[in-house]
Amino acid sequence: MISFLQNNSMQPKLTSLQTRLFQAKAERKISFAELAEILGHEEVYVAAIFYGQAKPTEKDLARLSKALNIPMSHLTEAYGPQFYPDRGGLMENPPTDPLLYRLYEMIQVFGYPIKAVIHEKFGDGIMSAIDFSAKVDKEEHPNGDRVVLTLNGKFLPYKQF
Repeated sequence: MISFLQNNSMQPKLTSLQTRLFQAKAERKISFAELAEILGHEEVYVAAIFYGQAKPTEKDLARLSKALNIPMSHLTEAYGPQFYPDRGGLMENPPTDPLLYRLYEMIQVFGYPIKAVIHEKFGDGIMSAIDFSAKVDKEEHPNGDRVVLTLNGKFLPYKQF
């Protein structure tokens, strides 16, 4: 079985249905990119649904049900009108997974420099994680393939009162 499904304190806390989503995805050998095409969302958003970090619509659930061969009733029972994501809290801080730790490290090292550039360009405010999208691309490079992360968030200026 895939390592993220192991019951390990370093692994994200998933519900039984979230684990089932990952199992069905693996059994059907379907990627997040393929599911994104089916659902009409970006692949990072679809992955967020799997981790319980995004609220799928009924249309999303119907499409997931068909793509993953999971009864719609099972999906609506877990992700119905009563479901609201409990965002964050899937991992300890700092994270112990090497990839997640490197992202954390990037924020530790480049967080303030990025913040300074944002303030210079936009003023006093923040980048929204609500009005937000994320994309992961692969860029081939002779010295080793590159991961290209695009984080696209609306700028929200701080209000004076």
